[in-house]
This record gives sequence, structure tokens and C-alpha cells, in this order.
Amino acid sequence: MNEKYGIDTTENKQFLQELRLELLEFGRRFPSPGGGAYYLGDDGTPWKERNRETWITCRMTHVYSMGIMLGREGCDALTDAALKGLQGELRDKENGGWYAGLTATGEIVPNKQCYAHAFVILAATSALLAGRPGAKELLSDALELYDARFWNEEEGLACDTWDTGFTTLDTYRGLNANMHTVEAFLAVADVLEDETYRNRAGRIIGRVTDWAEENDWRIPEHFTGDWTPDLECNREKPDDPFKPYGATPGHGIEWARLITQWAASSFGEESESAKPYFGVAEHLYNRAIEDAWNRDGAPGIVYTTDWSGTPVVHDRMHWTLAEAINTSAVLYRITGKEKYASDYREFMKYLDETVHDKKLGSWFHQMDRNNRVIGTVWPGKSDLYHAFQATLIPYTPVGLSVAPAVRESAKK
Repeated sequence: MNEKYGIDTTENKQFLQELRLELLEFGRRFPSPGGGAYYLGDDGTPWKERNRETWITCRMTHVYSMGIMLGREGCDALTDAALKGLQGELRDKENGGWYAGLTATGEIVPNKQCYAHAFVILAATSALLAGRPGAKELLSDALELYDARFWNEEEGLACDTWDTGFTTLDTYRGLNANMHTVEAFLAVADVLEDETYRNRAGRIIGRVTDWAEENDWRIPEHFTGDWTPDLECNREKPDDPFKPYGATPGHGIEWARLITQWAASSFGEESESAKPYFGVAEHLYNRAIEDAWNRDGAPGIVYTTDWSGTPVVHDRMHWTLAEAINTSAVLYRITGKEKYASDYREFMKYLDETVHDKKLGSWFHQMDRNNRVIGTVWPGKSDLYHAFQATLIPYTPVGLSVAPAVRESAKK
């Protein structure tokens, strides 16, 4: 197989660097005049008729903060533009917190999302590492708001959605927001050296591990207000972009990486205390790959399955491949098992031959079961977050969040 697909080869490192630089170039047109990020189209042109979403703005802040640390020219101005949006038009100065987004005409997108607020925390940690003005205050405010409105200390989990005024809490509970909360909390622990947040991440992971094991390592995504799994949620709308029916293999893969990172950072990679969590991560990853990779005669990871592992939505989303690249690399680092290096090669080959848009740049965000580009769930190429991280995580320390790892590398 081509040497550029193999982990730890010079060719693979070069391949990822080329992809990384291309992504940073592709996304440069995201800032709106107010700072909120435009949704990007197939060639990186802003789709100005779509909402300017807070979560996309945060992801771009995170990515271009790392671009600063990598020494790429112009990333400081782009990061500051996104921070302007988070400190300005996307922030609710009356009720606190951050709007879900703004419409093309500047109207507020209703509700306050845990998902978006977790990304505000992540963005602020990365911007702080990059030395951006106002990042420290943004992080402090985001943590204070999150602790007051989303974190439930008794449950050891985060709720999901409030109304805009923080007066009514929706009864839906979900793990997607909690997954990105784990990511954000681990970043806070690394950046501020505050183990409170690493411990909180561990509490979430403990609950998720129990639910996954009870469901043959297929993670329930949706819950009622008392955290009872709602396994039939959205059966009538199985390809929902944020609340799809059934199991989402890509999330099983992503959880596996975050659990590995948490255990390695909490106990050490060689610790006996970490090993059970590494085993959990392997269970989650292997279940997801068995259920979803190349299940229908073509390479790719299906979007969702039912609770027996039968594919429901066969479309391939780019983010699932990005997470598969990350987690196969991480599990290879931890276990040394050739299986994970072999998986990594397969994912790299699929990226190079099918998912990487060599004509217009970035990665195709959605393809059908025959790997034809479609846009029913994710038209265009909204942001850079998943793809960009997949160019870095395979070569960063297992127990360290990606932006702090980039910062450490830049110091050498």
C-alpha cells in the first residue's frame, strides 16, 4: 500500500501537513462583518443566506487559533474576527450566554444550546493558548455560565437546551452535547490546570460507559428528562443532523478517543487504573467499525444503525472518517496492535481516493452509499473542525487535548 497511508511514515506526515495547510486556506472567507461565521459552500464561498451559527464560529476560532500556533500567516486576524462574533453579535447581553446563532437578516435563532456553549469553552481555551485579546475573559464567562445553566453536579451530566431567556429547560437530554462537554472540559483541565473539569469529564464518561455496555457497546444518544434512554427517538427522521434515530457509529468512535484521552491524562498511559477504560474504548471502536465500515459493498462509515447493528442511514459523513482516523491512531499508540495501524491505512486510503476534494479543497461532507457527493444533511463544507483535527491528532500525545499539544509542539 502507498507509504503515505501508513502511520509514522514520513510520507503520511507530509500528506497530513498538506491537507492541514489546504484546509486553513480553504476556510479563510468565513468571517461575517459582525464576526459570526458564515457557513461555507463547496468551494469555500460563504453561503450568506444561511444562519451564522455559534457552534461553527467557535470551531473556526479553535481551528485558526491552532493555525496561529502553527505559524500560519493571517490566522491571527481570522481568529480575532471570530472572537469578535463571540464577544459581540452572538452573545446575549440581556439573558446571558450565547444565542444558537443569527439568521441572514440578523434575527436571533431561538434557544440556548449546551452543544454550542461547550464549543464556546473549547474556542476560548484555544484562543487563550494562542494569546488572543479577550480570550481569558471569554473563557471565564463561558465557564461561569455553563456551570450555572448546563452542568448538573448531582447527576454528573449536562442538560441540553434552554429557551432563549433561560426560563424553561427542555425535557430532552442528549449525549452529543455531553460528548463535546467532555472535549471542552479536558481542554480546560489542560489549559488552566484545573482538575475539577477532568473529574467532571470522568463522571460523564462513567455514565456513558454503563449505558454503552448495557446496549452491546452501541451508545444510546437520546434520553428523557430523568435520563431514561429513548431508543425510538426520531425513528421517523432517521437522518437528522443532530438527533438521528438509533446508534451513531461515528460517535462511538469519537467517545472511544475521548475516553482514552481522559484515562491517559488521569492515570497515565501505563497505569493499571487506565487499562479498563482503554478496554472500553476498544469495545466502542470495534463495535462501531464492525457495524458501520464497508457494510454495503463500498468503503465508508454508515451514518446510523439500529440497535442490532443493521445500517439505517447508509450515507457517509466526513466527520465520521475524521474521527476514525483519530481513534485508530490513538488506539494504536495505546495498544500497539497492528489492527489499528491497518485500519488507519484503510481510512487514509479512503480519504485520499474518495473523500478529499482535490479540485475545490477540503473534504466532501456527505456522500451516499455509492460514495457520490450529496447534500441532504450536510450540503457544502460548513467548517474545518473535524477534518483539521484529523491532520493533527494522529501525531499528538494521547493524553493531551489537541490545541495544548499543538502549543507544546510549537515551543520545541
